[in-house]
Amino acid sequence: MQVLVINCGSSSVKLDVLDPSTGERSQQATVERVGTPGCSATIGDETLTLADMDHGAALASVLPKLVSAGPIHAVGHRVVHGGDHFTAPTRLHPDAVRAIEALSSLAPLHMPANLAGIRAARELLPDVPHIAVFDTAFHHTLPRRARTYAIDQTLAAKHGLRRYGFHGPSHRYVAEKAAEWLGSDIRDLRIITLHLGNGSSACAVEYGRSVETSMGMTPLEGLVMGTRSGDVDPGVLIELMRAEGLDADGLDRVLNKQSGLTGLSGVGNDMRDIESRAADGDEASQLALHVLCHRLRKYIGSYAAVMGGVDAIVFTAGIGENSALVRHRAAQRLEFLGARLSEDLNREAKLSAEHPVADLSASNSRVKLLVVATDEARAIATDACHLALEDDAVAQQFTIPVAVSARHVHLTPEAVEVLFGEGHELTPYKPLSQPGQFACEEKVDLIGPKRSIEGVRILGPTRPACQVEISRTDEFHLGVDAPIRNSGDVSNTPGITLVGPKGKLELPEGLICARRHIHMTPEDAERFGVKDRDVVEVALDTEGRNLIFGDVLVRVKSSYALEMHIDTDEANAAEIRGRMEGALVGTGSTVRLQKRNSRY
Repeated sequence: MQVLVINCGSSSVKLDVLDPSTGERSQQATVERVGTPGCSATIGDETLTLADMDHGAALASVLPKLVSAGPIHAVGHRVVHGGDHFTAPTRLHPDAVRAIEALSSLAPLHMPANLAGIRAARELLPDVPHIAVFDTAFHHTLPRRARTYAIDQTLAAKHGLRRYGFHGPSHRYVAEKAAEWLGSDIRDLRIITLHLGNGSSACAVEYGRSVETSMGMTPLEGLVMGTRSGDVDPGVLIELMRAEGLDADGLDRVLNKQSGLTGLSGVGNDMRDIESRAADGDEASQLALHVLCHRLRKYIGSYAAVMGGVDAIVFTAGIGENSALVRHRAAQRLEFLGARLSEDLNREAKLSAEHPVADLSASNSRVKLLVVATDEARAIATDACHLALEDDAVAQQFTIPVAVSARHVHLTPEAVEVLFGEGHELTPYKPLSQPGQFACEEKVDLIGPKRSIEGVRILGPTRPACQVEISRTDEFHLGVDAPIRNSGDVSNTPGITLVGPKGKLELPEGLICARRHIHMTPEDAERFGVKDRDVVEVALDTEGRNLIFGDVLVRVKSSYALEMHIDTDEANAAEIRGRMEGALVGTGSTVRLQKRNSRY
């Protein structure tokens, strides 16, 4: 299958025609200096003069040459910002295009160009599926604490002020490639990915999900970049506006065009020039390197803390793949994490199509240090291919029962005896939907640092480890910080005190907010086209409102009964009363239940 990938920047266009299964390109083209007298396109060895052409006109000149080489089966468009609405690849029907247009203010430097590419390509290739792949989509799993700015929340809600993150296709792609190279399931790994180029960002990928990233509402936040400042004290911006008489456009120009490596070095944003001048003793270039790498180390350390450890640190993109010096400096003093760089392997690392991953780790390094060649176009093409291959006309709709899982406790046999007396066994109150499981007559009180919750029901039968599942509302009531975890994954979680009629039990760990999930039999999984530990999205249509629940874990076991579980907070948000059903249409679909590949 040949997929055309269109990546429209503010002043450039990159086009690739490739087979997503292999990454092999049949055609490539670039357009530079869009909208200026110097606008030109390169297609293989051919150069076209496109003076003063905008994105639409330039694409109208270039696309016929690409299409003439062979059929295009789908078009994948890189779209920088998906806002809250777009959390997965999406077919570009008229309503979707209008929704993307409404997001233009969130990325004014990028979105108009993205939309120009969409309009031009749809006009030139009207009979081909067009799919938008969003930079922000991979980061839609950011927890609330990571995506929220500490500003007046009324203002934040009014203007959509929150952290979204960018470079999603690249972070996802290199994390997957790193896991594949390590011979591990990405859902068992904690990976820090460092996309370092003219635009740079870091990402904490915990068990396949983005849980923290350095870019925020716009691509300006975070690491030191080619011309962008990255993190700056907001007070500095206020002072600059006052002292220099800058308006909003002037401040935007300073932060986006005149800062970063350009502002620090005084010689531009080319890392090769900066490294060369630094080696010759240029203090400004030396400072640029110091600030860049110091910021990198700071983010690596903080992301390791966020995830409670790290299994691999991955460098990618132009600087990450080619600058041994930046990798060396960024990896300094990370021994406390168990990350030790081999200087020889770092200097000798060379990537190619045949060898897209290089190991930079010393033999005694517990954390793998890797450099991985990114391929954003292939990642976009893969998503576009999956969505384009669906046949909406024959897609079959399946429904899944949805149940609300209230706060509850699972106990070991030993814990039962501590709380209810020696020799006590749990007493079934009523059976639950999952075979062999039951609600118990027994209840306990949860004692938190701030408040307590009385009469929390125990579920049976007993388990090998104690586990207490609460909602976010319960978390704030008790005064605890419970992570979102898969059921059974209680390592490095907070503890809590349980009080029963015969005793008190201090749990050292086991308090979680359970990740929303679906129980399935192997037969159900085959019918829905998913497998154990896939992550899907579920849309629920209720009388109150329609919501899409993302990041839903699929759990497959022969003893399960088909059912999705959400907690009481989520049920209240969707205004669910009693049991209801969600529905599955197909992989990548934007309706009902949407499968996301297990590599996510």
